[in-house]
Amino acid sequence: MNKTVALVKAWGEFEENHPDGDLEDFCRHYLASRRPPAKEQKSPLVGGVVPPVADGLLLKIIGRIHKLNFSYANLALKGTDLNQIEEFGILLTIKQEKNPRKTEVIYANLFELSSGTDMLGRMIKRGLIREYDDVEDKRSKRIELTAKGEKVIAMSFPRVRKMAMMMLHDLTEDDKQLCIQLLKNIEIKFSALWPKHRGRPFEEVFEEVMEGKE
Repeated sequence: MNKTVALVKAWGEFEENHPDGDLEDFCRHYLASRRPPAKEQKSPLVGGVVPPVADGLLLKIIGRIHKLNFSYANLALKGTDLNQIEEFGILLTIKQEKNPRKTEVIYANLFELSSGTDMLGRMIKRGLIREYDDVEDKRSKRIELTAKGEKVIAMSFPRVRKMAMMMLHDLTEDDKQLCIQLLKNIEIKFSALWPKHRGRPFEEVFEEVMEGKE
């Protein structure tokens, strides 16, 4: 096949699967797809049972990295007045949104309402955030950082950044960007869907998400 035709065909396939991708994303994706496979390692691919299908294996790898990320992050946060990495995420959400509603913070961090409310309550007691009435909706509460909360973010951010650097330093910058490119739309899609899927039967959710795709 003519090289130009092959390149245009590859671009068309990429654009169909990644409609928001740009030329830089395509080049990264194209080069990665032509990279020789890495030599098989003798160590187990993942701990425990290896799922027999690619979907399950990929999600298990992501899940284990997620758990390891939490474990190392919590280690990095020792001495910062934060008890877990989720609290760091909550502080950053509040800082970014200025004075969000409590429910906005809870759902932005993918908590259930009850567990998210409990965590915010503990952080209020520790003086990291404060709540006040929403002038536009008396049924709602808004929250903001205290001076202590700002100080804790300033102390915690470099530690969390070092932890992330430690975990991913074996990946090249291009590989990191490729992973982001491949996975970001899954996060965007299901972060938007999850609030309306909570509490519904799984088969109903499955049929809705997979309609016309099997």
